[in-house]
Amino acid sequence: MLSFTEFGDSSPDRPPLIIAHGLYGSGRNWGVIAKRLSDTRRVITPDMRNHGSSPRAATQSYEDMADDLADLIAHIGGPVDLCGHSMGGKAAMVLGLKYPHLLRRLIVADIAPVPYSHTQSHQIAAMRAVDLNAVTRRSEAAEQLGAQGVEPALQSFFTQSLDVAGKRWLLNLDVLEAEMPNIIGFPEIEGQFTNPTLFLTGGDSAYVLREHRPLIKSLFPAARFAKLPNAGHWLHAERPREFEAAVRAYLDA
Repeated sequence: MLSFTEFGDSSPDRPPLIIAHGLYGSGRNWGVIAKRLSDTRRVITPDMRNHGSSPRAATQSYEDMADDLADLIAHIGGPVDLCGHSMGGKAAMVLGLKYPHLLRRLIVADIAPVPYSHTQSHQIAAMRAVDLNAVTRRSEAAEQLGAQGVEPALQSFFTQSLDVAGKRWLLNLDVLEAEMPNIIGFPEIEGQFTNPTLFLTGGDSAYVLREHRPLIKSLFPAARFAKLPNAGHWLHAERPREFEAAVRAYLDA
């Protein structure tokens, strides 16, 4: 089962909220937002497979990630509210389509149920190029990433998945590289998720386009759309308070 961190206590009138992180992330990336949202409900931040402390596996398909989340929901008790960002958003969508009875409301953060053409394998090459034997703190690894052209925000993001003492990345880079076609793709899947769904995007992001909306509405007929101004794909990191407020307002409506 997925490793996870839990915040807050159970509320009799609000289901638990699970937050599914994106590629190269971990549950710890969402700790601040999860802690703030836990003032009114139980919040669960899992590490997805091949990330963080969760089990290593040979695949990174969205069907498998959706099944991982279904097992987690069976463990904590459902139905739940689910928020997924990027890769986690695609896994969340597949979960809703495969197992709609497990979810009450769904929030998809800056991703659409479509394949994308941009690979993220170059980021794996940058992480592999870091000389971990010369690293005694995360800032040194960030400097090495910066020397390879990795932007500052991603330097900080990637190094949260670095075990400095163990001289290793908490990411299964081999499998993530091999499975990149699945990660940037989206499976052909039948079904609908008819419960409330919010597609929350960054105002400066091009991941969810107007031409995606007919497909989204065919799969998620109750979908609504909202944008966070002055935010890109990493909207929760760039505008955490605004992101939190939007999630809170939608789930409590």
